[in-house]
Amino acid sequence: MTHSHSHDHGHGHSHSHGHSHVPDGANERRIAWAMWITGGFMIVEAAGGWISGSLALIADAGHMLTDTGALALAWLAVRLARRPADTARSFGYMRAEILAAFLNGAVMIALAAWIIAEAAMRIFEPVPILAGPMLVVAIVGLVVNIVSFTLLHGGEGNLNMRGAALHVLGDLLGSVAAIVAAIVIMYTGFTPIDPILSVFVAVLILRGAFAVTRDAAHILMEGTPEGLDTDAMAEDLATGIPSVSDVHHIHAWSLASGRILVTLHAVPAPGAMPSEALTAIKERLAERYGVTHATVQIEPEDCPDHDEKLTKLAENPRADTKGICS
Repeated sequence: MTHSHSHDHGHGHSHSHGHSHVPDGANERRIAWAMWITGGFMIVEAAGGWISGSLALIADAGHMLTDTGALALAWLAVRLARRPADTARSFGYMRAEILAAFLNGAVMIALAAWIIAEAAMRIFEPVPILAGPMLVVAIVGLVVNIVSFTLLHGGEGNLNMRGAALHVLGDLLGSVAAIVAAIVIMYTGFTPIDPILSVFVAVLILRGAFAVTRDAAHILMEGTPEGLDTDAMAEDLATGIPSVSDVHHIHAWSLASGRILVTLHAVPAPGAMPSEALTAIKERLAERYGVTHATVQIEPEDCPDHDEKLTKLAENPRADTKGICS
C-alpha cells in the first residue's frame, strides 16, 4: 500500500512566516506614506512642467502619476497578502504582491517607451523652456523623492516592495535629470539637454522594470526558485538521509517572494519506518533549503512509483490498471 503523507496545507500555513524580513504592517504604513507624498507632489510637478515647458518635469510628473497608482496597488497587495486562506484560495492571498509587482513593471516599461518617443520629437523640434521655475520644482521634487525612497527602501524585503521602491528611484533620477537640465539651459540656453536627459532616465527605468517584471513572471509561471537545483536537492535528500534510499518527482515553486513550496516522492531505506523518513526529509528541507511547506509522498520499496496508474485513472476512471502496482 502507498503511504501518502502531507502537512501544512493551506489553512495550516502560518501566515506569520513572512515572505519579507519586515512585518507586513510596517510595509503597509511605509507604502501609504510614500503614496500620499508622491501623489501630492505630482500635481505640483505637472503644473511646473506645463508652465516651464520642460519635458523632463512633465515626464517625471507622468512617472509620479503611475507611481501613485503603483504604490496604491502595492499597498492593496500587502493588505490582501495578510488575509487568511479560505476554501476558494487554500494558499491565501500572498501572490497578490507578485501580481502587483508584475503590473508595476509592465506600466514602467510602457511609460519609459512613451518618454523616449516624446524626447525624440523634442530633440528635432526644440521648444522654449523657462529654466528658473523648472529648477525650483525639480529641487523640491528631489527632496520629496528622497523621503519616499528612504521610506520604501527601509521596508524592502520582497518583490512588491522592490517594485514600489523602483518606481520612486525612477522619480528620484528624474528629478536629478531635471535639475541638471535646468542648470545647463540657464547657463548655455541648450534646450535639447532636457529631452536628452529624459531618455537617459527612461533607459535606467527600463532596466529595473525589466528585472522586476521578469522575476514576477517567473513566479507567476511557477518557475523553480532562483538558485534552487531540484536534481541536486533530490540527490542530497537521497544520499544525505540514512532512512531514505530514493527521492524523485521533485517540484519546487514560489508562492511569493522567499516563500518556497516543494512536493516530492520518496522511498524509505530498507528497514526504515515511513514516518522516520518523512520527518527526516521535512527537517532537512527546512534547515538546508528554508522550505517550510513540503508535501512528501512516501512510496514502498517494491513499488517506487504508481504515477502511470494515476494518469490512466485520471484519463479514464474505468481504465484497466491491473498489473500496475498500487
